[in-house]
Amino acid sequence: MEQVSVKLTVYFEAPFWVGVYERKASGKLEVCKIVFGAEPKDYEVLEIVLHKKFVFSPSVEDCGHEKYKINPKRMRREIARQLQDSGIGTKAQKALKLQQQERKMQKKAENRKRKETEKETAFERRRQKRKEKHRGR
Repeated sequence: MEQVSVKLTVYFEAPFWVGVYERKASGKLEVCKIVFGAEPKDYEVLEIVLHKKFVFSPSVEDCGHEKYKINPKRMRREIARQLQDSGIGTKAQKALKLQQQERKMQKKAENRKRKETEKETAFERRRQKRKEKHRGR
């Protein structure tokens, strides 16, 4: 049976509140960044998590250490430690950076394609104009 775990970390990154949504499944870690704007209420966070479609980063290998059953007291302490901890983990940061790089490459490709089509249409217009001038009018 495959185990899936999710984690949402909400923190303040001047001037906005940001959430990092981490999803671990079958040894892979995927991350999504959510920008809230103003400080979100609990019900707003729940609404976003339940109804929003997320764009996750490409999968990154996760060296999970949670292969064994964790003592409930230890788990409670770990949860308290995570609640006090601010910021996101380095693996999550790497995954977000990878997602940002992919978007950058896609945007460059789209811009290159758009500029190429604009050049072609401008060339066609000039050629058509020359052709009309050449008809003897």
